Amino acid sequence: MTKVAVIGAGSWGTALAMVLADNEIDVNIWARRKEQIAEINEHHTNTKYLPDIGLSDRIVGFTNMEDVLDGVDVVLLVVPTKAIRETVREMASVLSKEVTIIHASKGIEPGSHKRISEMIEEEMNNSGKLKDVVVLSGPSHAEEVSLRQPTTVTVSSKRLAASELAQDLFINQHFRVYTNTDLVGVEIGGALKNTIALVCGLTDGMKMGDNTKAAIMTRGLAEIARVGVKLGANPLTFAGLSGLGDLIVTCTSMHSRNYRAGYMIGQGKTLEEVLTSMGMVVEGIRTTKAAYELATKLEVDMPITSALYAVLFEGLQPAQATERLMGRVKKHEVEQLNIDF
Repeated sequence: MTKVAVIGAGSWGTALAMVLADNEIDVNIWARRKEQIAEINEHHTNTKYLPDIGLSDRIVGFTNMEDVLDGVDVVLLVVPTKAIRETVREMASVLSKEVTIIHASKGIEPGSHKRISEMIEEEMNNSGKLKDVVVLSGPSHAEEVSLRQPTTVTVSSKRLAASELAQDLFINQHFRVYTNTDLVGVEIGGALKNTIALVCGLTDGMKMGDNTKAAIMTRGLAEIARVGVKLGANPLTFAGLSGLGDLIVTCTSMHSRNYRAGYMIGQGKTLEEVLTSMGMVVEGIRTTKAAYELATKLEVDMPITSALYAVLFEGLQPAQATERLMGRVKKHEVEQLNIDF
């Protein structure tokens, strides 16, 4: 039986550990805070992230990286994008054998514009301990997964066999897993939808209507696809779970940190106030910076992303950003899509 280590005991890491435990897989889960791990081991709960949810005794917590990785075949990496490199370096230094790394994080690194799988490969380079990297992505709130509500996701890797390994580990009657051969598209879709979710939250915070949200989501998906295709992704991926599916769930729910953060900004709060009150990582903030840089580098038109960047980092007021978007030169939608794809 495969043994899995989950690196990151936040809401998403814990929910995915529950899926594995439901499949009768023994799970080691890692976090830095001793009190959090003590709660997992002694009370079988993780109340800060998933209140009122009981955990299987198959899930055992560790704070020591070497101990949590001892004897595992698969590592599920679920940490914020900014912690990926540091965490993977720490893993590489103590791994005793070759492993498959499945990551369930969503983001792009500012500066390098690397996808998470690329960051993992770079940090594991020359260690001799990396077999494959797989991404798990799709419309999936941790809160709903922990309640075993029906959820569908997709997994992708450079090798189909690695995707099928991940599929076999996670699939059950509550958690349906599809495979997809488009690693680039799956990662780009999962990362960039967070930016669009911020904008949807922002417009809701400004008391704009459903028309506005539909426009942001639709044109936002076009922006995501433009970047993805430029990087070699299959455009059809963006009509799937890690594209349109993830976009819908993230742009329409208060479960989404990105949507909630955008909503508060739309109500007039500063970015600093929002991040302080959230108390958790909002991936879309960092991703917006990376996406803006990437669009500039690739010469890809991303007006919604650019407007959000100006609001977050240049002091543009949301109302002014709306005027800027609505006042753009007129275009032909279908012709534009044909050019993009």
